[in-house]
Amino acid sequence: MDDPTNGGGGAMWLTAVAVMLTIAVVTRRRERKSSNRAAATGRAAAPPELRGAALLWCALSALRDGPLEAFRRQHAKLGSVFTASLPGLVKLTFLVGPEASRYFYLAPETEISHGRIYEFTIPLFGRGVGYDVDLATRSEQTRFYLDALHARKVRASIAAMVEEVEDYFSRWGEAGVVDLKHEMEHALLLISSRCLLGREVRESMVDEVCTLFRDLADGLQFISLFLPYLPTPAHRRRDRARVRLTELFTKVIRSRKSSGAPTSAAEDDDMLQRLINSRYKDGRATTEAEVAALLLAVVFAGKHTSYITSTWTGIHLLSDSDPTHLAAAIDEQDQLTARHHGARVDYANVVQEMTTLHRCIKETVRLHPASPALARRVRKNLAVRTKEGDEYVIPEGHTVMSTVLVNHHLHHIYKNPHVYDPPGRFGPGREEDNLAGAFSYLGFSAGRHVCLGETFAYTQIKVLWSHLLKNFDLKMVSPFPKTKLSTMVAEPKGKVMVSYRRRRQGHA
Repeated sequence: MDDPTNGGGGAMWLTAVAVMLTIAVVTRRRERKSSNRAAATGRAAAPPELRGAALLWCALSALRDGPLEAFRRQHAKLGSVFTASLPGLVKLTFLVGPEASRYFYLAPETEISHGRIYEFTIPLFGRGVGYDVDLATRSEQTRFYLDALHARKVRASIAAMVEEVEDYFSRWGEAGVVDLKHEMEHALLLISSRCLLGREVRESMVDEVCTLFRDLADGLQFISLFLPYLPTPAHRRRDRARVRLTELFTKVIRSRKSSGAPTSAAEDDDMLQRLINSRYKDGRATTEAEVAALLLAVVFAGKHTSYITSTWTGIHLLSDSDPTHLAAAIDEQDQLTARHHGARVDYANVVQEMTTLHRCIKETVRLHPASPALARRVRKNLAVRTKEGDEYVIPEGHTVMSTVLVNHHLHHIYKNPHVYDPPGRFGPGREEDNLAGAFSYLGFSAGRHVCLGETFAYTQIKVLWSHLLKNFDLKMVSPFPKTKLSTMVAEPKGKVMVSYRRRRQGHA
């Protein structure tokens, strides 16, 4: 298994921290050109600092023993709030554990904000949306997503998800070997195209769109975080992909607008039409450019989070040292089928009953979060109280980081945190995701910043894996993969080969 303490996901997390330090340095220099930093609070009130030789030793320890072990030591030594200090450049304050994390996820934008940290997303999605606009506009655009991704609308999309999954895997033969990464990516893009992008994209453009989204994803590398416009080959492909996707989406948007009304009820339910119909509070309609960019953003985020999670879920179930997890997931699907006496399962009514599969997916996200760490800027002095009872003030200008992957490996919350243990970990009697409060589990963020697409993600992944577990006997052919470190998308490295054979007793 890819142990986060000595490579794989942990190595990615360490690299992410290093890159966040670089971003913070660049942002800090930019801000110095435009304004003077307010006076910091007294040294006695600031969090303990890791600097100089101690910081260097921590970095060397992370390389030798793994980043999670290195941060465990600093956590034990300095407490759940401490600062990595590069004098004259940047101060990066880590918030470790649920008690400290609540300030990160609940503090208002007046206290901590994204600042300029996520401006690297602008060349991914284009101008006029996300982190290219002010907070008020971004909040309204978030409202558009919230309406389109409401649980009742996701439920209405389940039948379409099922159709896409059944159609895609009907192309498999009686037996064979496939690359699980490729299969997950393509199946999920079909779902996204059907439910988010619209009928037109699904029916005539899906192959091109799939290739373009891959180029877009490959253009999000670590160097992109602080030099997003550097003319590297990957960035040039990213830019060409964004331009072409925008052209394709704009063509569909204009066609729908010119027709005056959707041609079917199903079309009216897709996200594209909802974004076209959205209005800002002042009554202004969304522009074609805004709708295209908003579509790019939501599909990119949803597709790649779900693709990574679906793939890692399969890897763990099919290659885990404890085969009871796979057996329990299959048994749950067989029981659901048996309850329908061999008739077609009504997924809209049973997806919420797939508790075993849900926990398997949730455990996957705990071990392989899409974002192993999140960062924001302190806009004014932020008072915090730690698990240990210490009180600090994080000064304005600091970058604060929520250590998602570290939080998911805290021993006082998660028993044997490096072990994949979905049924026991989240089942009755343990429920470790809530053991230390609301911020024990951060797989889909939390508080003011909770992921709007969580319900959609869980639903499409459950529909996909429900079909596979009911209809195929699956086995890992490849060894357990490491995590790919060259991009910001924490996918498995290399191909993930899986053998399959159709189950005669399965039902579609």
